[in-house]
Amino acid sequence: MKQIEIVTYEEKYHDDFKRLGYEWLEKYVTVEPEDIKILNSPKEIILDTGGCIFFAKYQNEIVGTVSLIKVDETTYELAKLAVTEKYKGLKLGNLLMETAIQQAKEQYATKIILYTDQKLATALVLYQKFGFQEIPMINNKYIDSDLMMELSI
Repeated sequence: MKQIEIVTYEEKYHDDFKRLGYEWLEKYVTVEPEDIKILNSPKEIILDTGGCIFFAKYQNEIVGTVSLIKVDETTYELAKLAVTEKYKGLKLGNLLMETAIQQAKEQYATKIILYTDQKLATALVLYQKFGFQEIPMINNKYIDSDLMMELSI
């Protein structure tokens, strides 16, 4: 098996970011106005405000992504975690989570939050595996989200 490479956002990956985001959203939840805003303007919404976007590249194809959106000086929101259906089972979600958590630590964050839906059992298992715990919902910007989680780092 060829090596999986983690790369950071470049403009040439914008279509991949949108493709992966829409593929995941359309399969599991609803495409919401906030999602459309983020997927169409990742540079302005994520990168220019101090966040980052990572991609998993496998056999020269972008097959997964994760974003960290800066909330404040010590907090990031984990968002837009998606792996294309064709490559499920390669543990790309784990690799992307590890990369995002390491990046947050390097930025001296003390916590990572995320918004999710209780019906997403596989995602919840992944989040819990990495130490995320349910917290009371605040500042929810997603219609479908009914659960907020936090990881102290």
